[in-house]
Amino acid sequence: MLGFFNLYFKNMDNQLKLQLRKAVKLAQAGDWDASHHIVQDFNDATACWIHAVLHKIEGDEGNSRYWYARCNKRFENHVQASQELDAIEHFLI
Repeated sequence: MLGFFNLYFKNMDNQLKLQLRKAVKLAQAGDWDASHHIVQDFNDATACWIHAVLHKIEGDEGNSRYWYARCNKRFENHVQASQELDAIEHFLI
């Protein structure tokens, strides 16, 4: 699975990366709504992953699981949303 994301990341548009990094930073700062406004405009796997974490933070498990399924990840893989956002941030570097 990691190989898929590495290949995907190499082909990701730079503008998209900037927007997703901004969404992660906003989420880490506690601005769920602003982060959500960014990711809901994109349909790629990383945006869906961020979207899933945002709904996890919100406490909407059903919606969160939906977005995890869209990016082929699992709700249970990260217990702490903050650690997961850190992982996404690292992935986007």
